[in-house]
Amino acid sequence: MPVKLQTIGFDADDTLWQNETFFRITQARFAELLADFTERDHLMDRLLQAEKRNIGRYGFGIKGFMLSMIETAIEVTDHQVPASVISEILAAGQDMLSHPIHLLPHAQTAVETLADSHRIVLITKGDLLDQERKLAQSGLGDLFHGVEIVSHKTPAIYASAFARHGTGPESAMMVGNSMKSDVVPAIEAGAFGTYVPHGLTWELEHADAPDTHPRFREISDLSALPALIDSIET
Repeated sequence: MPVKLQTIGFDADDTLWQNETFFRITQARFAELLADFTERDHLMDRLLQAEKRNIGRYGFGIKGFMLSMIETAIEVTDHQVPASVISEILAAGQDMLSHPIHLLPHAQTAVETLADSHRIVLITKGDLLDQERKLAQSGLGDLFHGVEIVSHKTPAIYASAFARHGTGPESAMMVGNSMKSDVVPAIEAGAFGTYVPHGLTWELEHADAPDTHPRFREISDLSALPALIDSIET
């Protein structure tokens, strides 16, 4: 049966603008800095383990990533990492924090189109100041009816957000590139979950697609989103 969608939630990083690309560039720079101490694959594995440990301490975002790189550098050098390397790691993180925003194809058109007919909400996780900076630079801020910057994306978070910005998850859709954070928990909350693959996905954001769930959708890019919503509603 047709479902009238009142609220459309958008993820930010790697859904509306590039993000993971800059993490990969910084990881390559990090590997070069530590090349005299360890092999790249071993370094990346140790970095990922540090990130897993530190999410609960620092949350998601560039600042936690910087601290995880410093921690990893200390570990793999047996506490012998040169101060110059620590300085370079900090500089790399600061470069990320000041990097210009690059909107992904069709992002602006999709948000502008749907803002005329639905309540549009940005639901993103990460560092508050950095996410606010990126939203301001994106030029999309005035199009959203609400902005939710959260520490984690859970079914309870989605249920609460869609209740604040509409009539609840049953009449809402979440759109994003992370199966683990954007799609699965939104569906578990009762909303539609629409997956938009980015191509580069952080290892900690992988999850199995809920292929058989009636509220799961997948589109190749955001240009297909208005038509998808129209098909659900009609």
